[in-house]
Amino acid sequence: MSPPHTLLWFVAASIAVASANVAPRAPDACAAIGGRKWVSPREVRACYSSFKVVEAEKANIIDVISKMAAFHTSTNYQIRAPEPFASEVHEDLLGSLERIKNQRYASDYELHIDFSRTLKRLNDGHIAWVNNCYDSLFVNYLPTPLSLITDAKGIQNVHIAYEAFDVASAEFPDQIDFWQNALPGNLKGNLKSLSGAKVLLINGRPPFDAVHANALITGSYQSYATRQNSFFSSYRRTAGEWSYILGNFAQQSLPLDDFAVLTIQRVNQTLPETIILPYRSRIGTTAKAFTDTASWRSNNCVAVDGTNGIDAYSESLPADAPVAKFLQQPPLPLDTERKHGLNVLLDAAPWLDVTLPPTLQPGLVAVNGSYNSAQFYLAKDGKTGVLALGSFSDTQYFTFLRTLLEGLQSLKALGATQLIVDVTNNGGGFICAAHWLHRIIAGPKSTTVPQAGLDTKARAGPLARTIVDEIISKNKDPIVQLLYNPLNWRDASNTPFTADADWLEPIVPLTINGREDAFSPRLGNECQPEGFPGDAPSEALFDPKKVVIVSNGRCGSSCSLFSISMSKYEGTKTVVVGGKSDVQQIYCGVVGGQSTNFVTIDTEIKTTGLKNNTLAPPDLIVNGVMGITWRLAYGVDEPNEPAEWQYFPADLNLPVTPALANNPVAIWEEVARRLL
Repeated sequence: MSPPHTLLWFVAASIAVASANVAPRAPDACAAIGGRKWVSPREVRACYSSFKVVEAEKANIIDVISKMAAFHTSTNYQIRAPEPFASEVHEDLLGSLERIKNQRYASDYELHIDFSRTLKRLNDGHIAWVNNCYDSLFVNYLPTPLSLITDAKGIQNVHIAYEAFDVASAEFPDQIDFWQNALPGNLKGNLKSLSGAKVLLINGRPPFDAVHANALITGSYQSYATRQNSFFSSYRRTAGEWSYILGNFAQQSLPLDDFAVLTIQRVNQTLPETIILPYRSRIGTTAKAFTDTASWRSNNCVAVDGTNGIDAYSESLPADAPVAKFLQQPPLPLDTERKHGLNVLLDAAPWLDVTLPPTLQPGLVAVNGSYNSAQFYLAKDGKTGVLALGSFSDTQYFTFLRTLLEGLQSLKALGATQLIVDVTNNGGGFICAAHWLHRIIAGPKSTTVPQAGLDTKARAGPLARTIVDEIISKNKDPIVQLLYNPLNWRDASNTPFTADADWLEPIVPLTINGREDAFSPRLGNECQPEGFPGDAPSEALFDPKKVVIVSNGRCGSSCSLFSISMSKYEGTKTVVVGGKSDVQQIYCGVVGGQSTNFVTIDTEIKTTGLKNNTLAPPDLIVNGVMGITWRLAYGVDEPNEPAEWQYFPADLNLPVTPALANNPVAIWEEVARRLL
């Protein structure tokens, strides 16, 4: 007879083998969260991680990104950026794609994170990889956005935002009780008492360890200072309201963290307290409903109309294309870019955010000309005009430009003699809107006519040159719908190209970080007069030296073109609000010269009949979005080098006190007191 323990082992082993052969299928992790508004991050990760890599999809994404990199102006620059950004931007995109190609992944979600972070390490908000299957399908939230506060002695500390409870209770009324009950001991039910608390530790470490870790993965901006600022709460003027941005600590576009351990010192308390706050994941506003893994994948992960480009002469782009959801501007029809060039950031978080609490919203009366993302106010002093400009884009291009003029003229008629332009969290927009605003503020002069912005250059790779050749030799674009049509551009002397001009030639060969590259000759103005709405004023509306541009450093693309031109050419002062006092703050986040995306480039390729060219990217088979920088702007201080890699320190870093935190009017009054 076998010993008892041997028999038990045999029985257990037999049951295990039998169970393995007849075991029911594992529960569908996505069915557990399908149809629910709020879930835990762990549940979302379980769904995301349950789906294995499809090798055909992986290869497709790599093929698209690598071939699009041939159109992106900075692919070789970003291997190691010129100083002062060499330590901030040093990613070999093509080398990393080769690594990803050969690497094994436990899940498709793990693969997506690698794609996403690889492109984010370029720290360029124009080039990004966003997948609707994952990015902002569910969004992670905490009820405790953070602020970096400077006290009366000049000492900086991280705090839970003073307005945190007001924001959370208004935006998450159906989750407040969950967070209230998650608090320990006598704090249970007293979430409001956390607002304004000094944060001593985050997950057991000094707060700026967490800020630094976020700066390494958030992407979008070359400047380390600006990426630090992304961690904290801020505000923005959107088309319909004053918006509140929670910051990367309190909002995540992927379910990265389950909880945050905070050691805090509450207002009017002396002893530290440690709390564990769980993140909660809310279904995103752009997500398509699903009930299980199959419907999650079919509804959110597969290419849809608008994922890929079209033949512009035989098809129409849909009004609601995936890329539009992630551009940091009001939603625009995709064909708008072909009519009015854009320079706008692309981010995994959608444009709209939560509402700025009423107590922080400007109580000033908006004057005539205020329109959507552009609001005009006369300050209480009767002499300071304010333009709060959340975007350089709007659905009605010429209407938008006319209202910018009307608003400035209204301020001047009301007695304003000085101007603050608040571009906090401005993600960019129409290039010619940036030129127009510069021109109407500063008046006609050598720095505004015929070019009120910066000269540019386009990358001139083999397929780009072939597209141009098809357009000019075979008349593939008779009504000028394509970016590569020479009729869109002017040479360095601001002379328009003719319809048969090979405007990418003669190419300018460069060796960048050891790699051979090629760019177009210098390009001049393309905005005046066609891109301007009629006659501009015959004199300056404001003395540019009595103009101040204010932001939190998160001033993207066209916002940067405007800010650089005004600062360098006109002597306009720049202010960055907030930021670590021992880190130099930069007033423009990312420059570029013009941005575009895969859909637009694919449309250029298809319309010119080049989709079968070996250099052309294939159609995406996943529901992905990719952006690039299509033109680089030349700098001012170094006019033969890209502005992208030049240094733009703010004239003033304004510390955020409790009275100034996310309070636009208080900030404007302090800026006027200090600089005007």
